[in-house]
Amino acid sequence: MNEHPYLPRNLRIQGFVRNEMPVWWILSVLATSVSVVLSVTWMAAGRWMPHVGVPRRLAVCWFVLCAFIHLGIEGWFVVFHRDIPGDASFLSQLWKEYSKGDSRYIIGDTFTVCMEGVTAVFWGPLSAFTAFAFLRGLSSRYVLQLCLSLGQLYGLVLYFITEWLDGFQHTDPGHPLHFWFYFFFLNAMWLVVPVTLITDAALELSSAQLSKDARLAQHKRQ
Repeated sequence: MNEHPYLPRNLRIQGFVRNEMPVWWILSVLATSVSVVLSVTWMAAGRWMPHVGVPRRLAVCWFVLCAFIHLGIEGWFVVFHRDIPGDASFLSQLWKEYSKGDSRYIIGDTFTVCMEGVTAVFWGPLSAFTAFAFLRGLSSRYVLQLCLSLGQLYGLVLYFITEWLDGFQHTDPGHPLHFWFYFFFLNAMWLVVPVTLITDAALELSSAQLSKDARLAQHKRQ
């Protein structure tokens, strides 16, 4: 049985090679990349949407960040999940580090590959298009926001529930970095933000429907 830092300890990981990069470097590069994406998007949103409030600009930043993560980082996992254990590229080492919080990724678990495949193929492009829809003021923007957020929430619920039903055997419950930060916090964002955006989209669409109903009622009275 090859030695590795993942749970359960009896996992057999073909061709596994430990990371060369230190944890602080991997997390720093990731944080810097995310910061650049958010900063550029924030400035672009201010230019293209000068009359909207901070919450709407933050929502656009979220959509662009999702596109970056779904297409780039999660897309890498989907394409190269068989090679990640022995690969030394940055994104592979990023996934090997994250796998300390969920070893389903280091073994290319069927569920994670399928879930991330759907995320990369559908939610990645949809995230980018939703951001574009808000920047250009397309009438479909809240429908897109609703569909995207529902899809993300559904995937997140399945992600947490499947590991819970497995007895958290692929993670170390209570570990401050591997469990609470990698497994819980990084994924919980796709619970909190989508629920907020679903509520927002529902209110906007309901308001639009009420306005249309009022116009139709007025037209009938005339």
